[in-house]
Amino acid sequence: MSDVKSNGAPLLEARALRKTYQIGGRPLEVLRGVSLTVARGEMLALRGASGAGKSTLLHLLGGLDTPSAGQIQFAGQRLDALSGPELARLRNKRVGFIFQAYHLFPEFSALENVILPARMARVPAAEAVKRGRELLARVGLGLRMEHRPNELSGGEQQRVTIARALMNAPELVLADEPTGNLDSHTGEEIIELLCALRAERQTTLLIATHDAKVAARAPRVIELADGQIA
Repeated sequence: MSDVKSNGAPLLEARALRKTYQIGGRPLEVLRGVSLTVARGEMLALRGASGAGKSTLLHLLGGLDTPSAGQIQFAGQRLDALSGPELARLRNKRVGFIFQAYHLFPEFSALENVILPARMARVPAAEAVKRGRELLARVGLGLRMEHRPNELSGGEQQRVTIARALMNAPELVLADEPTGNLDSHTGEEIIELLCALRAERQTTLLIATHDAKVAARAPRVIELADGQIA
């Protein structure tokens, strides 16, 4: 599949990011001076072994966590300059997250899980449901909308998380090991789906993965090793 052309304008700029956690009273440095620029519409793979810092970097770029040092700009706006409510709105409306562990609410149906971001953004219920149904149909779950997570396979649950991530038409989608819990065939289907959705919507896509086959689908790959770009 041919790559989507970006317009060259940076959507994300990270400079000298560091992240240190205190574990048992001792510092654990996970990221050690990571800098990168991501253009709008770009597809980028973050590759590295477990513990290399991939998930931590995605969490920082998406505003789920804050760096110990360095700065991040999203569309020219520094994340550390945003208030808590402003950062929450950015995450809700402009960033979509696809988690390896799915993080679906077990008591909600697939449709109810998908429309949560829209309801948090105060989208009218009827509009949210209509869009949620369209997205679930697009990811191949048109007949599974009322099923709860425990009634869905791993691949189906991952498709729900993809639909949820796209609910508010975000500019940026961050996918953390989206095929990590799936068999190879289902994993290939998920990557095909992500690539197709990106092509349709011109969405910027960052995928953290340790899978060489997944990384090979991205026009640009960054290797992380011991908290640094290798």
